[in-house]
Amino acid sequence: MTRCILIDDENNSLEMMEWLLKTYCPQVKIEAMCTAADKGIEAINRYKPDVVFLDIEMPHMNGFDLLESFDKIFFDVVFCTAYDQFAIKAFKYSALNYLLKPVDPDDLKETVRRLEEKKSSPSREQIDLLLQNIQHIGKPATQRIALTTSDGMMFVATSDILYCAAESNYTKVVLTEGRKVLVSKVLKEIDEALAGPDFYRIHNSFLINLNRIKKFVRGEGGYVIMDDGANIGISRSRRQEFMELFSKF
Repeated sequence: MTRCILIDDENNSLEMMEWLLKTYCPQVKIEAMCTAADKGIEAINRYKPDVVFLDIEMPHMNGFDLLESFDKIFFDVVFCTAYDQFAIKAFKYSALNYLLKPVDPDDLKETVRRLEEKKSSPSREQIDLLLQNIQHIGKPATQRIALTTSDGMMFVATSDILYCAAESNYTKVVLTEGRKVLVSKVLKEIDEALAGPDFYRIHNSFLINLNRIKKFVRGEGGYVIMDDGANIGISRSRRQEFMELFSKF
């Protein structure tokens, strides 16, 4: 049984989340429903929940302020947000759970499944990274991403990523200065998190940083040479698209 608390300043949102959880995730027990952050803090301290479903935009005290009030975050957090798709990247960069309003039942079930598989609370660094990235949406600022490893997390600037290579159920992320990180996610998940103008899935097994290409070599299929000297072939099905993209870059 997973015990949770719902915090949202809109009663309609609370009632809808209550219905969704009872209908699609009956194994989740709702301990309290709060329409204000201060009441949410009281409920968290009283019930010590496994997870808090937390709205970000609330009057007087928002979701980030609520989390800042705890010396240690001892519960998992699922952010419930109406932010648009551009802001969703900030959540993916931070490796934090989120649900986009209006909440889709399948997304909710998948989120609960992940919570049940991995009992862990977010770190202060993840929360700070999320806040930093959200505040800089649309601004020319250095973006950082949380990379989940077997023994914790590494926080790196996306500009330091040269390329990512699929390794079974993991992904090898190659960074500047010869650094390599084995991430506990498949390449598809990394691709979704880094989706944007700087990264391109050049092959089923490779995602590259277009800013880190040293040379493009034409010929049979063609390949690129990255800043660290690695040669990465271009998938035949993606060659034309890559050529068009590279010519604009």
